[in-house]
Order: sequence, then structure tokens, then C-alpha cells
Amino acid sequence: MSDMASLIEPIIPALRRHARGLVRDRSTADDLVQDCLELAIARWHQRRVDGNPRAWVFAIFHNLFRTRLRRMARRPLHVAIEDTDEAALAVDAPQDQQVHYREVLDALARLPEEHRSVLLLVTVEDLSYAETAKVLDVPIGTVMSRLSRARDSLAKEMSGEARPDAAHPQLRRVK
Repeated sequence: MSDMASLIEPIIPALRRHARGLVRDRSTADDLVQDCLELAIARWHQRRVDGNPRAWVFAIFHNLFRTRLRRMARRPLHVAIEDTDEAALAVDAPQDQQVHYREVLDALARLPEEHRSVLLLVTVEDLSYAETAKVLDVPIGTVMSRLSRARDSLAKEMSGEARPDAAHPQLRRVK
């Protein structure tokens, strides 16, 4: 049991960071991480002893996340405004760093899920291409192409090329 705890415990902060990057909601991310850890502990005997426990736990998380995504697509979550915490409705001060941070998160959220997953696993969680391919159950070439596309899309989003400026809409002449 202590062997399992010593291997899983260092993974938890990275798993939480990855979950928050994907879900962008602290409580939902924490719920996903907890469910993932419960599954990992319950299925600890099924892992490969010679394999990387980090990649194995991230694979469990990714499968759980995809299942939740499909479930939420069928049945969206509705929360009454009266039940919402007032602090969740507050707006942060518009300081430059906070604004840039929000822009990056928004641009990241606009990426397709498969691009966002690869980008977060490789750049934030520092998984290798091979480990990322195992986690997502895709070929390594797919990981590299998705990562390249994700970086290009994110760069375009951040430079303003990907979306037209709302203040200066492009008008066409129609005859």
C-alpha cells in the first residue's frame, strides 16, 4: 500500500493542474481527479509493473474525462443563479497580467479538445510524445501533428489573426 501511495502521490498536483486546464472549473476538476485516483487505487493490480505509473494514471484520467464529456453533451448541467456562490460571479480587477492570463485560457478553451489535451500533456505536464501517445491511445505521429496544429492555432489566437476584430467588421459589397 505504501508503494502505491509513494508512486501516486507525486502525480496528484500535475493531475489537478491538467484537470483544471481542461475543465476550467475548480470543483469539477477536483471531482474528476478524485474519481481518477479512486479508479487508479481500485485497479492498481491491473497496471504494468514495468510501466510508468504517471502515464497510466493520466490515461485513466483522460478516459474518465472523455466519458464525462460525452455524458455532459447529452445532458447539460444547469445551475440556478440563486444557487451560485456570489464569489463565482465576481470579476477580477483588469490588470495586464490577469487579462493576458484570461486571454490565454480563453484561446486554449477554443482549441479542439484533442489539440488541447495534447498541448497540455506535452507542455504543462512535461510528458514525452511517446507517453502522451499512450495516454491518449493514438500514434506518436498523431501526437506530433496535433501538437503542431495546437501551437499554430494558439499563436494565431493570441496574435488576433484567428478571429476578426469585432470593432472593425469586414463588410462585403453584395450586388
